[in-house]
Amino acid sequence: MLKILVCVSGGGTNLQAIIDGIAGGTITNTEIMAVISNNPGAFALERAKKAGIEGICISPKDFSDRAAFNEAFLKKVDELAPDLIVLAGFLVNIPKEMVEHYPNRIINIHPSLIPSFCGTGYYGLKVHEAALARGVKVSGATVHFVDAGTDTGPIIMQKAVEVMPGDTPKELQKRIMEQAEWVILPAAIDAIANGRL
Repeated sequence: MLKILVCVSGGGTNLQAIIDGIAGGTITNTEIMAVISNNPGAFALERAKKAGIEGICISPKDFSDRAAFNEAFLKKVDELAPDLIVLAGFLVNIPKEMVEHYPNRIINIHPSLIPSFCGTGYYGLKVHEAALARGVKVSGATVHFVDAGTDTGPIIMQKAVEVMPGDTPKELQKRIMEQAEWVILPAAIDAIANGRL
């Protein structure tokens, strides 16, 4: 049984896709041991509670500096000792020590086809705004392993999504979530849980 820790900052739609995948059997041999958010107001924590999953908030605002936050965050993760850490819309830079401590055991979902529209500053709607400004005809999502860089780790899965004429960033974001993110993140977790990756 793969024990996963899901880290989220906002609404938790990808968390919900994982919860639904486990409940519906598209993700097998997996359980969510806890959800960590850096944002006390994250709706993701409500989703966790509703699903009977432990929700934990560790906010950088509660610490004197980033180093203190990183230490507390890493300590909590080590206490939980997950098999896999899933970053599902987690807007916090993962401390280098954590990447070193959990090599190839942290995955992230990014709302573009890496290497396009990724790296520092590309998150949330900013990704889709940049894609539309560039005039791309296809965007999508990528699940990748996390390394010391930003969105630079080995790619696990990608799924392309068509950009429609007249798309707004919000419309494109919604289509990419529904057609790509909620499909490939559960698929990647299932592949890892069942030794296919």
